[in-house]
Amino acid sequence: MTSDLARSIPLAGPPFERAEYARRQHAVLDRLAEAGLDAIAVTARSHQEYLGGYDGSGDYFGPFPLILAPDREPTYVVRRYDEDAVRAASVIDDIVPYTHLADLPATWAATLRRLGLADARLGLELDAWSLAPADVARLQTELPGLTIIDAGRLVPRVAAVKSDPEIAVMRRAMVLAERAVEAFERGLTSGATERSVARAVVDAIEEGGGSASISALLFGQRTALPHGQPSAGSLAAGQPAFIEIGAEVDGYVAGLCRTGIVGTHPEAEALYAVAEAALAAGLGAIRPGTTAGAVDVAVRGVIATRGRSDTFRHRAGYQIGLMWNDRGNLSLEPGSDDVLVPGMTLHLPVILFETGRFGVGVSETVLVTDDGAEVLSRRPRGLVRA
Repeated sequence: MTSDLARSIPLAGPPFERAEYARRQHAVLDRLAEAGLDAIAVTARSHQEYLGGYDGSGDYFGPFPLILAPDREPTYVVRRYDEDAVRAASVIDDIVPYTHLADLPATWAATLRRLGLADARLGLELDAWSLAPADVARLQTELPGLTIIDAGRLVPRVAAVKSDPEIAVMRRAMVLAERAVEAFERGLTSGATERSVARAVVDAIEEGGGSASISALLFGQRTALPHGQPSAGSLAAGQPAFIEIGAEVDGYVAGLCRTGIVGTHPEAEALYAVAEAALAAGLGAIRPGTTAGAVDVAVRGVIATRGRSDTFRHRAGYQIGLMWNDRGNLSLEPGSDDVLVPGMTLHLPVILFETGRFGVGVSETVLVTDDGAEVLSRRPRGLVRA
């Protein structure tokens, strides 16, 4: 009755068909034996959303373990306060509630016993933000025969490869990201404030039915602040402007970075040319069978050849979509041996900083194809002149 009632709430329910979530769950289950696991308890928010539809937002209180094991129904252990929201938003039917945080270890343990997993080899996402060391220790106290194994990268590796329905949502998100960049570019006038342009950017996305995630929107010297948020600061002649925006549709994000200049700024213009060349090299390196580390080498190599390694502080990129900021995701970083395959979606932000003075950057969200990479945006990458 509770499940039927919760799912009758208007606008509730996951964005994809049940069959799509079943496909994802089976893909995870297929990897358990290879990872030496009997079961996995998923606690990272975006991983839960990927597998069941619920976004995990209630877990600020405590973990909501989503238990997957062969030949068993997926089982969710959630806070009683959030139970109806979980039922309304997810495809998981076997939901076990706990009331207070102190109840979680016993409830989680009792659920594992019911599923015949009290002495199992259980995968936990040990580097997930939503699982504390105390949670792990208390579960182990309840179930001394349980063997806990780190499985933090199992779900991201499955989710890195998108299905056709996911790719369709990513394309819709990119349309909104492009609209946001257009709004940013229109707002680059002398005297405009970061906050006024940010409002226009957010409106452009929300009017299209999406949600906005501003990683940075900065003018002038403030462009030297990584992940800086909009302020009352205004734009003046001879200053750069930078945006990193994510447009979200059904939880899936498409990202874009762009840079503009009011008038001229020779140093910023020269550094931007380095960023643009490095991004082009990274895009050219993407193909099935290559490694994530090789893409990073291509980006980093251009910056080093131009003598500007000191301005590049980060990796070449990462998987994007439902998972933008979670630990354990595929990362285009030095030494990564993750192999690229068709269907992966990646964000490559090349952002360069003159410490304390200014920053510039450009990015693309791409789909790995059978023979390379498809750039999802049709927006020009050149420096915007205002």
